[in-house]
Amino acid sequence: MRTDRRPAKEPVHSGGPREPVHRRHEDTPDTTSAFRRLASLPDGAERDAVREEIIRAWMPVAERVARRFRHRGESAEDLRQVAALGLVKAVDRYEPERGHAFASFVIPTVTGELKRHFRDHLWSLHVPRRFQELHSRTYLATVELDQARPGGTPTPREIADHTGMTEREAATGIAAHDAYRAASLDAPVPGVDGSHLADVLGEDDHELDLVVDRESLKPLLADLPERQRLILYLRFFGELTQSQIADRIGVSQMQVSRLLRSICAELRDGLLTGA
Repeated sequence: MRTDRRPAKEPVHSGGPREPVHRRHEDTPDTTSAFRRLASLPDGAERDAVREEIIRAWMPVAERVARRFRHRGESAEDLRQVAALGLVKAVDRYEPERGHAFASFVIPTVTGELKRHFRDHLWSLHVPRRFQELHSRTYLATVELDQARPGGTPTPREIADHTGMTEREAATGIAAHDAYRAASLDAPVPGVDGSHLADVLGEDDHELDLVVDRESLKPLLADLPERQRLILYLRFFGELTQSQIADRIGVSQMQVSRLLRSICAELRDGLLTGA
């Protein structure tokens, strides 16, 4: 009598490769017969009703997939809608005759739809797809490491060790986060009470536009008679009125007005002609 107990051999399946085994969740429905019926029905109200029944049955699965993306800054309702769109696409494209379980088709389809949503609609700046993927991997790794060890931001080296990426790839993924969401100009500045981002941003310096003109004017001003240079200085640097200038140099206000127009016209022509 044999005393050793060996596990029974698994039955040999013929007729092609065995279908992969998927772990069933409580929310995974059995809609095999519904899909067969759907495939046999012509377009019409009855077919639409069966299709809607399948979609409703699988919606909890789509919502479960959507929850994986809940830490990426998108609202739960928007994620649910995108996942529902992916579910509808999966139902319409599924071919039962291929012999694959619907679960093995719907989950990648919904996941792909969610990833496309983040890639195409939520980036504030255009970022190459490779950098988007690095950002996604580093972000998820950051969340996982934070949950395992609260209280500190993971370094690029820790993220690289956790994901199998290089440290440079991890640093690139972290840097890409700056292009994911644009900061509001009303956002508070860390460490500065009552200050907003708009308060510390630079603005266009219109004086820079005058640099070339000023440098071009220097030789033209140097060629002016001393009296004309004095009039310009008193008017535009001393900010005297025409009457005050007239009293200063001993002429009428009307003469000062004519001299200013004449001098400015001469300088303008010199700038235009490059003389």
